[in-house]
Amino acid sequence: MSDDQPRRKRSRTIRIGVLVAAVTLVAAACSSSPGSAATPAPAGDGTTTATSAPVGDGTTSAPPTLSGTLNGAGATFPAPIYLEWIGAYQKQFPDVRVNYQAIGSGGGVQNFIQQTVDFAGTDAYLTDDELAQASQNGTVYHIPTVFGAVVPAYNLPGVDGLTLDCDSLAGVFLGTITRWNDPAIADLNPQTTLPDQDIQIVHRSDGSGTTNAFTLYLDTCNPQWHDTVGYGKDVEWPVGVGGKGNDGVAAAISNTEGSLGYVELAYATQTGLQITSMVNKSGNVIEASLESTAAAADGVTFPDDLRFTLADTGAPQGWPIATATWILAYGNMAEDKAQLLRSWLTWALTEGDDAAMALDYAPIPDSLQERALAFVNQIGAG
Repeated sequence: MSDDQPRRKRSRTIRIGVLVAAVTLVAAACSSSPGSAATPAPAGDGTTTATSAPVGDGTTSAPPTLSGTLNGAGATFPAPIYLEWIGAYQKQFPDVRVNYQAIGSGGGVQNFIQQTVDFAGTDAYLTDDELAQASQNGTVYHIPTVFGAVVPAYNLPGVDGLTLDCDSLAGVFLGTITRWNDPAIADLNPQTTLPDQDIQIVHRSDGSGTTNAFTLYLDTCNPQWHDTVGYGKDVEWPVGVGGKGNDGVAAAISNTEGSLGYVELAYATQTGLQITSMVNKSGNVIEASLESTAAAADGVTFPDDLRFTLADTGAPQGWPIATATWILAYGNMAEDKAQLLRSWLTWALTEGDDAAMALDYAPIPDSLQERALAFVNQIGAG
């Protein structure tokens, strides 16, 4: 990290944060203009609205007179922390407005390709085809911001501490396991009395990086899933009903007894949903937490373009359904926009760890942060 970059502040104390989820995440209302080059941004999850709170007290290399507006859209997965970061950043730079619409990774990609936003958020890095399309408009940078956990969340009164593994989770979403007391689930929970009750499946209805992370995990660890469903931001679900965004799925689970779905950890904890533990690739029963999310990256090699996966990595203490989330930006972005995006992202990556941890997102490792900041510095460089 160069000497002129702000030093990162990282507290090892995990604080309890408050997440307010709703429908459209916008940290300020202003008109925007797209960057000078277009790039496909995978879209996030649904729509989310939250109330910003100040985080961090560090400084950024941006001049105090910085002013202007940025517009972004995409994943709902990181929407809670992005709003926190935006709110805190704007307290220090009140003449800068950063707007982020949490419409889902799929929608964010389309907006980014069409150059109707300045940046996009996604939990699924661009596929080779998407990257080829985007690169026609200029160099595309994948900038990882945080790691997060996708968790199986359920609504089964009186049944806490449920454990699943890859095969049982895949079986439920394939429709081959339909009852809560199926032997595939019961054998993993010998001390728990499971009801003879139908499992009501809830999945995403929109193009979603959260879905990409969830289905990539199942695709990696279950041959039948790999052969019949595969993975992606959109898949053909064998069973279940859809909810829009992480918040929509969380609400559906909360309102449906006997249901099982998948959401980002912050949405599950804020909604008070029951969360399963998972048997990971190493055979260990792991609870979703800040620590296990961070541990998922143990031993992972990050490629030059920073497109990588944290699904089922085999890390002994790692949560098996983890993912990074990225900001997508253009290298040839117009300088008036580029300086704003560089400033906000530099602030977020160097000052935003405490806020991330308070919302159950794991800060990226220092070695990866340095490389992310190097990409940030290339925004607007051509």
